[in-house]
Amino acid sequence: MLTLLYYIVAVILCFGLYLLSWIAFFVCYPFDKRRVVVHRLSKWICDVVFGLPPHMGRDVVGVENIDPKQPYVIVINHMSMMDIMSIYPLPLVFKWVSKREVYKIPMVGRLLYMHGDIVINRSSPKEAMQFVHTKGMAWLKKGASVSIFPEGTRSKDGEIHNFKAGAFILAKDAGVPILPVVVEGTNTMRRPGSPWMNWRNRVTIKVLPPVSKEHIAEASIKEVMAEVHETMVTALAELRANKKK
Repeated sequence: MLTLLYYIVAVILCFGLYLLSWIAFFVCYPFDKRRVVVHRLSKWICDVVFGLPPHMGRDVVGVENIDPKQPYVIVINHMSMMDIMSIYPLPLVFKWVSKREVYKIPMVGRLLYMHGDIVINRSSPKEAMQFVHTKGMAWLKKGASVSIFPEGTRSKDGEIHNFKAGAFILAKDAGVPILPVVVEGTNTMRRPGSPWMNWRNRVTIKVLPPVSKEHIAEASIKEVMAEVHETMVTALAELRANKKK
């Protein structure tokens, strides 16, 4: 019953913010080139989803590693669709790289359009990579960050698997830092095998120190990928170890 009530209230509040997002999109479009207002409204939607239950929520660690005036290529591990909503507390305006299937979800797909998120067709990897590179470069030049799941797909076992090179090539070509972000707890928001919410679940978002654009320029793509992968795997293990204490 409590979960049903949560869904009803969350949908009503989020739908209201969704309508406001359309108004903001049309009113602010001529001068809001990074779509900051729409991004802020999406942050409020995410705050509703995570903030309604009294014992659920998000803990953000390492915000001091972010320069709000600096655009980044953000790389984040991927365990759940809730990963996307989880990182909106970060003080950055960012555009997601999302698969085309997400675009078909009611409301969510329209929000992706309003954000200017980069929607790709994964059935054609070469074309998708080129599209991400072209659109990503354009947003980075405007001062917006680009957020990418470097594994390319959701992890079924919760571990961080091999990275694809797209995010790292984009950062190198754009001359911007890479910001690694590790998320833990998005895959346990519901009870196992049940539609009911895990009311005491907490999500932790850990922002790691950025990889400088100078280092990215000097090192090979493979070296940077390996370094970021290692730091993210270590950070995820630490978060899980601390959770068990």
